[in-house]
Amino acid sequence: MIFAVSQTTIDVAYLVASVCLILGIKRLSSPATARSGNVVAAVGMGIAVVFTLASPEIGSYWLIAAGVAVGTVVGVASARLVKMTAMPQMVALFNGVGGGAAALIAAAEFHRLTPGAEHVVPESMGAMLFSMLIGSISFSGSVVAFAKLQELLPGRPIVFAGQQVVNGLLFAGLLAAGAVAGVTEAGVWAVVLIAGSLLFGVLLVFPIGGADMPVVISLLNAFTGLAAASTGFVLENTALIIGGTLVGASGTLLTVLMGRAMNRSLANVLFGAFGAAAPSAAGAAAEAEAKSYREITAEDAAVMLAYASRVVIVPGYGLAVAQAQHGVRELADLLERRGVDVKYAIHPVAGRMPGHMNVLLAEANVPYPQLYDMENINPEFPRTDVALVIGANDVTNPAAREDPESPLYGMPILNVDQAANVVVLKRSMSPGFAGIDNDLFYRPNTAMLFGDAKESVEKLIAAVKAA
Repeated sequence: MIFAVSQTTIDVAYLVASVCLILGIKRLSSPATARSGNVVAAVGMGIAVVFTLASPEIGSYWLIAAGVAVGTVVGVASARLVKMTAMPQMVALFNGVGGGAAALIAAAEFHRLTPGAEHVVPESMGAMLFSMLIGSISFSGSVVAFAKLQELLPGRPIVFAGQQVVNGLLFAGLLAAGAVAGVTEAGVWAVVLIAGSLLFGVLLVFPIGGADMPVVISLLNAFTGLAAASTGFVLENTALIIGGTLVGASGTLLTVLMGRAMNRSLANVLFGAFGAAAPSAAGAAAEAEAKSYREITAEDAAVMLAYASRVVIVPGYGLAVAQAQHGVRELADLLERRGVDVKYAIHPVAGRMPGHMNVLLAEANVPYPQLYDMENINPEFPRTDVALVIGANDVTNPAAREDPESPLYGMPILNVDQAANVVVLKRSMSPGFAGIDNDLFYRPNTAMLFGDAKESVEKLIAAVKAA
């Protein structure tokens, strides 16, 4: 034991840690307080870890020290080396690791306490089995989400005939295996439960397209939280119960809010295979070329920006891919020095994870007051001289508001088409991640500026300076 403390002291420390976690999550709700919220939550987690190590039940520390060392190296390296464009897949992978860890701990406790341990109460047995089930699903599902985001697997939905029936039968089988494992306390059924859950996680995420990845990531995050909370019941660890419950609750709430932002139910996201029937990128691009659109030069776009009164910048995944956020900040500063009112419009599902655009712009030190949510910025577009769309596609498609036949119909969007002028920065006329052509590109008030977003922004900066 590192140092001897009473169980009462440990419980008080867990209470302090829980308060820190609650306050940290609360502060994460605003960009202005998010950084301090992260620090407060980290301090709470540190307190929980330190006092957990003081538990008299721990007899050897060398394996713990080895795990901490490996985790620290991987965590620090990932945080410093992974690019912002890869942040969504890193979040998905780390989330999966959390779910997998919870499942492994539950499996280890099942092996230690069974068969025949007299103190294994039904509640503990149920918590172990639930953690193995949901934690394994979170792990394998997150790995598939990572592979889709990393383009190791196709971003489109992967479907096969009778898939939902197969998934339903498999899940029913998992419930049966869990029941048998609980009654017989046989390790082989616990192995079946974990293996089947891993398979179910893969099959669950396969039919979900890239456009729905933000919802999937938040849902799997909720799964990991629930698995951690269940493991806390098994270990009788108050901090783990509270922390896991907070993660599960916040992930569930975020999933619901993201679904509302797309006007889609969770069932539609999970089982609708959105985008499966969408045309190929090449076919959609060819169809787009046949329509009439207006191309513009960087010099012409710069004149529009330099002499505008109000400009709204709409960032999307294309901005992240090009790493153009610092250039965008420089362009905005340049326009503000000319007296232009500059705002940023943030759609809830822009990018590949919740809050992706906020994190990206924060990296470039964009002032928090300039970031506006969809509900607050939409009334501003009719009074906006230029809407500068950088890499955003599906979240600006007017078909979601006007075309009942569109798969996007009913999804709340940023009403950039209502601005006096719209300048879209894109590499080509190819569709977005959902595989749906954007009607915005063919509007008479829209001009296309083709090229890499970072290079295009640099050209705009030079042209604005010369204007």
